[in-house]
Amino acid sequence: MGRYTIQDFIAKTAQRDLNQGEFELENERMLEINLHGMIWTKTGSMVAYRGNVKFTREGILDRGVGNLLKKFVSGEGTKLTKAEGTGKLYLADSGKKITVLNLQNDQIFVNGNDVLALDDTLSFDIRLMKKVSAMLSGGLFNVEVRGTGMLAITTHYDPLTLVVTPDNPVCTDPNATIAWSGSLTPEFKTDVSLKTFLGRGSGESFQMLFRGNGFVVVQPYEEVYMQHGG
Repeated sequence: MGRYTIQDFIAKTAQRDLNQGEFELENERMLEINLHGMIWTKTGSMVAYRGNVKFTREGILDRGVGNLLKKFVSGEGTKLTKAEGTGKLYLADSGKKITVLNLQNDQIFVNGNDVLALDDTLSFDIRLMKKVSAMLSGGLFNVEVRGTGMLAITTHYDPLTLVVTPDNPVCTDPNATIAWSGSLTPEFKTDVSLKTFLGRGSGESFQMLFRGNGFVVVQPYEEVYMQHGG
């Protein structure tokens, strides 16, 4: 198992055109973009490309929140790169699983670190979540995506979607929360008893509370990022 001739290895792992359109999943952890124009990609996610493509790093945080948010966020997840031209891009993010959503005049919020790529036909804005200054979390900000087009998001392992109804709200761990429908506005609450139950260290245990009609997506992994106050 796992032992191949060079020819067998090439045949097994070769890129294949699957005719899925602009966003094509080569496998569950590698996304191919059939570029004809412009696309937004997560900075640092490009692993290969072919063709005539120009890359421009954009300060995504400059689109609204500005320096206030930059103090709390670190890592490549804070930026998007604009890819323009004609060719094929291959994107991945630390081996995380990729899900492609085909938005049809929809609105969705996605954790800022989990946006891999989105069509230029979609509009997006940064939303700063309340009480984030007290959280050591990758969920310091989220991206509101609206419109019609393709959106690729990433998760550690398989995502789980929970339906929210007025009589059945959902609480989630912020570090495991990936996305939620645009119809929902999460509230933050603390639960000292939960912190004690889980044996956590210092600090309060934060939860995200979703009420109303919609859905929330979680992953079986707590993704924690340290803040930098500089």
